[in-house]
Amino acid sequence: MEKWFNVGKVVNTHGVRGEIRVISRTDFPEERYKVGNSIYFFQNEQVTTPLELKVKTHRVHKNFNLLTFDQYDNVNDIEFMKGGLLKVPESFLGELQENEYYFHEIIGCKVITVEGDELGVITEILTPGANDVWVAKGKGGKELLIPYIEDVVMKVDVKEKIVVIELMEGLF
Repeated sequence: MEKWFNVGKVVNTHGVRGEIRVISRTDFPEERYKVGNSIYFFQNEQVTTPLELKVKTHRVHKNFNLLTFDQYDNVNDIEFMKGGLLKVPESFLGELQENEYYFHEIIGCKVITVEGDELGVITEILTPGANDVWVAKGKGGKELLIPYIEDVVMKVDVKEKIVVIELMEGLF
């Protein structure tokens, strides 16, 4: 069975020419939304056969990605997409360079210090700007914010689902 990954959520239509407004959930919008690429539409999680869409246009407006698709030329054609999800199959994911990871590879990793102390499990990744911040649920439900920088993250093993960090003074 094919594994699917969220790329974005359709929040509304935009204008009358078949454009949809998407809140993007991908680190690679320029690649995922490239003109001519296929992307798959899911109305809900129970859909067994997603609708394949070919990207016709892509642009960014405010905090949204605006997309049009081949054969969908006006607002009436795309109205049904509101609230749906855009996804890609695992086979669309490419190889990343060293020290680059997909979100799904990091979420669920156990965080330990270089001394071997277990701190928690990564539950979320924030992208505020200069570097990503990995959010780990620690003991007692306390959230730990781990900046993804060389001085803090020493080792990432996505196969073993372990992240080793160096505790900097004042980090927690």
